[in-house]
Amino acid sequence: MGIPTVWIGAAGGDLELPAAILDGTEGLVVGTSILNIWTEKADVAADHYAMLAKAHPDRLLLGFGVGHRDPVERATGRPWEKPVEVLLDYLDTLDELGVPREDQVLAALGPRMLGVAADRTAGAVPYLVTPEHTRRARQILGPDRLLAPEQRIVFATDAGQARAIARQSLRHSLGLPNYANNLRRLGFTDADLADGGSDRLVDALVAWGDDAAIRARIAEHHAAGADHVAIQVITDTPRELPRAQWARLAEVING
Repeated sequence: MGIPTVWIGAAGGDLELPAAILDGTEGLVVGTSILNIWTEKADVAADHYAMLAKAHPDRLLLGFGVGHRDPVERATGRPWEKPVEVLLDYLDTLDELGVPREDQVLAALGPRMLGVAADRTAGAVPYLVTPEHTRRARQILGPDRLLAPEQRIVFATDAGQARAIARQSLRHSLGLPNYANNLRRLGFTDADLADGGSDRLVDALVAWGDDAAIRARIAEHHAAGADHVAIQVITDTPRELPRAQWARLAEVING
């Protein structure tokens, strides 16, 4: 299709899915976004990274993040304490085990985490953000760090249909404090965050419309400082791979 990179929303530390994709392709780059530092052991990720990096040089980018408090505590039974310090210890372990910093990025949203991304990794892969966040993130990261924000798109030109599909995908994420707090920093209110998002918030987070509108939103991120935009196609059948929409996306971005 001409798409150079595939992003995996949830990947285990054994990197089984990235390995399958890398083994089955010749040039496709795979990014994990994210490996959760509370549930994925650093030594496991490092061991599997070493094997894949040797077999597929320059085709694997490891994205790490701290996740969200309630899901982490339920999954691990571990209290959510000092997540930035836990992250720094995790990154120290990756350094000790020989994972190159140029092959690590962070799912960073706030200024402090973006600062860690700039100091300790190749850059940031922010999720559920707007072009304005991309602009602010670039200022913190500086000119030399990778910035690859996620952008959701819906291939629909009817506003009601597009926003209904978008809200279906946003409702859960907007209830997570990390995302909600980041959106408040960007000027959105509690009213914007309620009931799957106001029209203003939905339109800021999810690009919809014709091909020109989709291209324009992607261009906004690049103009704001993005090096790469990770595009997530949203449909009204979220349990099915959007193969047809991916094909159309390839035409849009390469057209």
